[in-house]
Amino acid sequence: MKITCFVVDDEPLAVELMESYVRKTPFLELKGSFGSGALAFEALQNEPVDLLLCDIQMPGLTGMELSRMLPERTRIIFTTAFSDYALEGFKVQALDYLLKPISYDDFLSAVRKAQQWFEMAAAVPASPTAAPAGPRTLFVKTDYRLQQIDLDDILYIEGMKDYVKIHLEGLQDPVVSLMSLKSLEERLPTDRFFRVAKSYIVQIPKIRVIEKNRIVFGDTRIPISEQVRDAFFRHISLLG
Repeated sequence: MKITCFVVDDEPLAVELMESYVRKTPFLELKGSFGSGALAFEALQNEPVDLLLCDIQMPGLTGMELSRMLPERTRIIFTTAFSDYALEGFKVQALDYLLKPISYDDFLSAVRKAQQWFEMAAAVPASPTAAPAGPRTLFVKTDYRLQQIDLDDILYIEGMKDYVKIHLEGLQDPVVSLMSLKSLEERLPTDRFFRVAKSYIVQIPKIRVIEKNRIVFGDTRIPISEQVRDAFFRHISLLG
């Protein structure tokens, strides 16, 4: 299997070295390189990858902070010049920790660990009785900052071409983020969130009233698309 990866480092020479190592490793596929954690985080919203080869000490969003905001499927190998971070790295379940200067032998040993991890993950069958825990929070970029949102607070999400409005329980104004509805949908647990129309995703446990094929949230009426109507009602009947 091919492991897709991003290289993240604020040092151009370190990026070039990691890129060369990735390209000479047959089971790795480079999908992009980024000079900051913030740029890598933004790219992950549109194209999640399997593995990050990531520096820790970077201006702005550090590698350690980024590691706590990754999509469910993405794992991380830290690349750093500072040995002080080793223990903290393993606390966030990094697959490995490479100390600069990094030789190809050390790099290959680390990415083989990643290969074994993904192979074992693919071999474990999903339990039909146990529901996956899944993420409990979501980081989104709003204005010039990252905002953490508790998934339990989301009522519904509205897509507006190049951005989304996330409507939260107890708040009048939605959180607005520059991203596509599709990329956000891929980060949401499918047992709780359902795309009922081209521009709307709803959180099923928050639904209290459905009236004439419209979901009612206060003064808002969200239409249920004819294309997904049967699947939606089957889904909520199974949950009920």
